[in-house]
Amino acid sequence: MKQKIADFDSLLSPLESSVLKVLWPSKHLRVKEIHTHLKKNKVALSSVAVICDRLHDKGLLKRDIETSEKDCVRYVYFPSQNKANFEKSVIDKAVNNLLNTFGSTAVSYFNERFKRKK
Repeated sequence: MKQKIADFDSLLSPLESSVLKVLWPSKHLRVKEIHTHLKKNKVALSSVAVICDRLHDKGLLKRDIETSEKDCVRYVYFPSQNKANFEKSVIDKAVNNLLNTFGSTAVSYFNERFKRKK
């Protein structure tokens, strides 16, 4: 069975997840290079560019500007955090939301749940 990055479907689109999967091994890539890695998904180059821009707006990607010999300007994208830190931030937000919504009931649940895991 093919493993997903994680089950972030409610947070990220499948294409966003795929782009992050390509970039998380600490790569700095241009949109065209990311597209090359994703060609088997039959995704348009313009779609990859839009997704990279969205991930940048969400703070998940950073980008540098690269100028070529012909004065063409293009972005080089790279992850703003590694996969482990991203996963921790997702978990942290989820736990905080549960605590804010359910308060002491959530705390009791966590205590019972983790007591069983030991």
